[in-house]
Amino acid sequence: MKPMKSCDLHITPHISRMKNIGIFLVCLLLLAIVSLSHASAVSADDIKSRAAVVMDAVTGKVLYAKNPDLRLMPASTTKLMTALVVVDRADVNDVVAVSARAASAAPTKIGLKKGDTVTIETLLNAALIRSANDAAVALAEAVAGSEENFVDLMNRRALDLGLYNTRFINPNGLPGSGQYITAYDLAEIMREAIKQPLLKEILGTRVAEVTTEEGKTTFIKNTNKLLWSDEEFLAGKTGYTREARHCFVGAGDRETDTMIVALLGTPSRGLLWEETEYLMALGTRVLHDLEEPVVYIVKADYDAAKMKKASVSKKSRTKKLKKKKRSVL
Repeated sequence: MKPMKSCDLHITPHISRMKNIGIFLVCLLLLAIVSLSHASAVSADDIKSRAAVVMDAVTGKVLYAKNPDLRLMPASTTKLMTALVVVDRADVNDVVAVSARAASAAPTKIGLKKGDTVTIETLLNAALIRSANDAAVALAEAVAGSEENFVDLMNRRALDLGLYNTRFINPNGLPGSGQYITAYDLAEIMREAIKQPLLKEILGTRVAEVTTEEGKTTFIKNTNKLLWSDEEFLAGKTGYTREARHCFVGAGDRETDTMIVALLGTPSRGLLWEETEYLMALGTRVLHDLEEPVVYIVKADYDAAKMKKASVSKKSRTKKLKKKKRSVL
C-alpha cells in the first residue's frame, strides 16, 4: 500500500498544474471574446464613401470616422451653411424680390422668375427640401446684397464654429475651384442646424408647396429618401456634382440618442442611404459600449487629393502663362 500512496502523491501536483493551466486558458479565451465584442467590426474598406463621420449630436463626440479631415467638394450640402447664415441675419417673414441673376441660376431650381416676390421662409424651404439653386442665390442677395458678400458671411460663420477645413465660394455648392469641406466639419454644421427649430422642421419635411406672393405654387419633394424609409430620421441634406459625387449629412434618433452621419464622395445614391443606415446602427453600438470608437485614415485618399490639387494648380499656372504670352504678342 505504501507504493500506491507514493504514486498518489506524485500524480496530485501534476493534476493541480493541469487544472491551473486549464483555468488560465479559459480566462484568456474569455478575455479574447470580450475584446472582440468591443472591437469595431467596421473597417475603412467597408465604407465606400471617401470620407465619413458618425457623431453624437449632443456631445459632439466622434463615434466612427474615415478620413474625417480630408478636404472634399461639398456640393449642395453647402446650403446648410446658407440656411444658418440666413436665420442668423434675416426675418424669415420678410418678402424679397427675385433678381435676374437668381432666376438664371443653374439647375436644380424651382423656376423662380425675375420679379417674383417670395418670403425668406419660402426660399429656405425651396433651398433645403428641393435643393433649389435659384432659391439659394435669392437668399444670399436678400441677406447680403450680393453672392460675394454673402459668401464672406458663410466663411466667417464657419470660422466662428471652429471649422478651419471648410471654405465656400457660393451659396449653393455649384462646381468651382477653391471650395472644400470635410466630413467632420459637415457633421458639425448639421449639429448646429438642428439646434434651430425652423431649420430642423424644414430639413425633416417630406413634401411641401412653395408659393410666391403672386400666387404661383410649386410642389416640392425632399431629396432625402430616408425620411420615407426611416421614421426615426429627423433631418438631412443631400448633394451631388460629378466631381463631388454623392454627399449627405443627416440626423436621426436611435433609442435615447441622436446621431449625425456625414458622408462625402459616395459612389452612388443607393449606397449613400445604405451607408447612412449602417453607420447610424454602428453609432448606437458605440454609445452603448458594444464597440469601440475608431478613426481610420486612408493614405491613398489623401494622396489622391494632393495629386488632384497639384494638377489643378498646374493647369491654372499654364493658363496664366498663356495669357501673358498673348498679351505680349
